[in-house]
Amino acid sequence: MKSKDSIMQEEEKERPLSLEETFEQIEEVIARLEAEDITLEESFLEYNRGMKLLQHCNATIDQVEKKVLQINEDGGLDEF
Repeated sequence: MKSKDSIMQEEEKERPLSLEETFEQIEEVIARLEAEDITLEESFLEYNRGMKLLQHCNATIDQVEKKVLQINEDGGLDEF
């Protein structure tokens, strides 16, 4: 039987996470890293997971920035 975490990770691979979902997961990673009972190995795994989530955020924000429209002198819209 699969654990809840492994099922959630499989679902994450099936569809891209929204920024909000990614931020929530980053907050969870931070909370786990701040826990006093975390092992060094677990903290290393959580750190790597957090870095991957941050990379996903950066890539998503970059895509959004490229789609932002800018009004040109003629009143039309140009992609940024």
